[in-house]
Amino acid sequence: MNLDELNELDFSEIGVWPWPVKVALILLLSIIVGVAWYFLDTKEQYVNLDRVEKKELDLRKEFESKQAKAVNLEKYKQQLDEMRESFGAMLRQLPDKTEVADLLVDVSQMGLASGLEFELFQPQGEVPKEFYAELPIKLRVVGSYHEFGNFVSGLAGLPRIVTIHDIHIVPKKESRKPAGKDSEGKTQLIMEATAKTYRYLDEEG
Repeated sequence: MNLDELNELDFSEIGVWPWPVKVALILLLSIIVGVAWYFLDTKEQYVNLDRVEKKELDLRKEFESKQAKAVNLEKYKQQLDEMRESFGAMLRQLPDKTEVADLLVDVSQMGLASGLEFELFQPQGEVPKEFYAELPIKLRVVGSYHEFGNFVSGLAGLPRIVTIHDIHIVPKKESRKPAGKDSEGKTQLIMEATAKTYRYLDEEG
């Protein structure tokens, strides 16, 4: 069948069309219906399927994460109890308002017991933090390296927390010059430092 014969086909007489033409028409209509069906229905189903599959992956990951937490729940509780106990122990090392004066006396006596001579012992104003306050004390003491070491070790052994900061050591006769060294441990030295103790801030501050 040539092109002229195809042009002469009448849709009102489709029943008498040659079989090859009928088959071609059926295939063409099937393709058109299939494409239309895909874009009108199937395509959106594929999009929904992708969305559901991604959601499934997210839910699976969430489930695995929660399952891992559930498996380790007892360990987490144990760690939390240990942290609370440790935190409580640290809080007990912070003096309350009534103990600060006694602690200052302990620091001073520790220096004297170590053989140091105080030239300056000057408590500064409190520095509030989140749940505690720093209480800095400006120190200037005279002694030897050995005595300084005993003093610092003694502070570390106090039942309350005391730390030493900004340490500067110079020979006594050259206190305005850069720090010198004492090879024999006999030369008198001057140590300037800031000792800090810490007070727990209760509800009353």
